Amino acid sequence: MRGGTLQINWHDQQPVLSLDFHPASRRLATAGADHDVKIWVIASDGSDDKLPTATFKSALVPNNTAHSSAVNVLRFSPSGEYLASGADGGGIILWKLHSADDGEAWKIHKTLLFHHKDVLDLQWSHDSAFLVSASVDNTCIIWEASKGTVHQKLEGHLHYVQGVVWDPLGQYIASLSSDRTCKIYANKPQGKSKNAERMNFVCQHTLVKVEYQNHDESKPPIKSHLFHDETLPSFFRRLAWSPDGSFLVLPAGLSKHSSEVINTAYIMSRRDLSRPAIQLPGASKAIVAVRFCPVLFKPRGSNPDGLFKLPYRVVFAVATLNSLYVYDTESVPPILVHAGLHYAAITDIAWSSDAKYLAVSSRDGYCTIIEFENEELGEPHILPGTGELAEGNVACENKKPVIVDSMEVDVDDNKVQEATIPMAVEVTPPPVPTKNIASSKPAKRRITPIAIN
Repeated sequence: MRGGTLQINWHDQQPVLSLDFHPASRRLATAGADHDVKIWVIASDGSDDKLPTATFKSALVPNNTAHSSAVNVLRFSPSGEYLASGADGGGIILWKLHSADDGEAWKIHKTLLFHHKDVLDLQWSHDSAFLVSASVDNTCIIWEASKGTVHQKLEGHLHYVQGVVWDPLGQYIASLSSDRTCKIYANKPQGKSKNAERMNFVCQHTLVKVEYQNHDESKPPIKSHLFHDETLPSFFRRLAWSPDGSFLVLPAGLSKHSSEVINTAYIMSRRDLSRPAIQLPGASKAIVAVRFCPVLFKPRGSNPDGLFKLPYRVVFAVATLNSLYVYDTESVPPILVHAGLHYAAITDIAWSSDAKYLAVSSRDGYCTIIEFENEELGEPHILPGTGELAEGNVACENKKPVIVDSMEVDVDDNKVQEATIPMAVEVTPPPVPTKNIASSKPAKRRITPIAIN
């Protein structure tokens, strides 16, 4: 593993607010406070002493004729045909990929104008047919991409919605707000639309507070908020589902067992989305973003007593305001920790489709690119009897296995161990649920380990 902060002019030395890899190539799109969206080609010459390189490919906003304000988020559609970008003021642009003399060109397909305040996060549905956006106007909107029309408006948050994510199995949408709540919406189809049930999302759970057992058993349990309030020094709370849909990770967590306040992230089981199943170890700064590696890996069997019991390994990255942690569901501590990456707050994370690169953006105007060696993360998981990669996987350029313990960690061992004492829990891969049990009550139980399914 090697990498570092690339000292190039990404966005006219202004904050880089979001980035995303194309799902079928090593094209990296970045968005910034300069109102621009840019496409880069990430590559490496294989040298051990050189960082990966980012070569400028094109700018999607020539002469600032598209977005007229800071671009806060961008996401490629799973099909790779579209790129969505959301900006201050509420504007969203859908870009469509076209062939050109130099190989490719992104042109404006639709302009979505319904939010009346800044758009902070976006997420595509798995089939690339719909898009959900989160805004400072306290709402989320589901858009029909082909028409550029509003399909449904999700209301209920009392403050900025700073993160939104679409379940890869299509059943749930989750949103995270600076009103200190996370809302889980379940699809409850109503009526018919073109001989099919019309998609309709209804709030099923609202996570607000949790109860902890009081050290003095004669006193009632202690109630505490699950999330940071609006004073969190970030506009982003980018949550994420695992590629197989088995669990959801929520950033901006706050744990207060006594007088000590701990920054954390919560892992939610698909089986029970009414309360957290696991509380990730405490971090020195607030957690602002989570992103899953799109590749599922074969188990190594190196830690039978790990947090998860899955037929494959899931890898995900967690970013605090100033650090990056990479977790593996087969191990207890993080497999990679990078601290002090940037001079200003981290804003977003992205994985390349082949798991070769992990990119991080920051408000200091720079991005960090981490390159993993061949099969450093493992071998891709193959579905039994099919010879095909599991859902969410793409082929990797990996050839030789590397033991996780050999990966670099740029903090001392004591700090890593101290920061990684999670609650034990067994996790099993879920079948696709066919029925939901509606409930709008916030979780009020103590956080205890449960089986994720």
